[in-house]
Amino acid sequence: MLSLALLRHAKSSWDDANMDDFDRPLNDRGRAAAPLMGAALKELNFVPDLILCSSAKRTRQTLDLIAPFVKGAEVKFDDQLYLKSQETLFGSLKDIPTGVKRVLMIGHNPGMHSLALFLTGTGDAKSISRLEDKFPTAALAVFSFEQASWRDLAPSSGRLEAFLTPRERA
Repeated sequence: MLSLALLRHAKSSWDDANMDDFDRPLNDRGRAAAPLMGAALKELNFVPDLILCSSAKRTRQTLDLIAPFVKGAEVKFDDQLYLKSQETLFGSLKDIPTGVKRVLMIGHNPGMHSLALFLTGTGDAKSISRLEDKFPTAALAVFSFEQASWRDLAPSSGRLEAFLTPRERA
């Protein structure tokens, strides 16, 4: 059985209109929200073997703020996770090596939201409905899969175990 947590980066700053999008940092709200979601991962007993993180500044900062809650995981920064499509993100999951059972992916919308919807097959109807509506900054979707290998993942094969937002955690 495989487990996946999708975490959208926390709220970023738009204070400098001339700053490249890739380099935008978290704002105060984002710096407050990220640890709440790290604590949520801990409460869910989600301990990743591998963390796949976009190399953008705001995703790296989100990871730094949740790091105390996900100690011991291998971290891979991947440019392929920066503002990429659901298909590209899904391809990254299918490339995860055999033996890795729990993965945390930290990335961006709209790809993260599309990927979550693409993977959702079963789960709590209310949580699925909320997920269908939106995937806000620092939102966390946790899935389980019956497959034994990431390369065997298929559309709608995930069970949505939890969908949490910082607003619910504050």
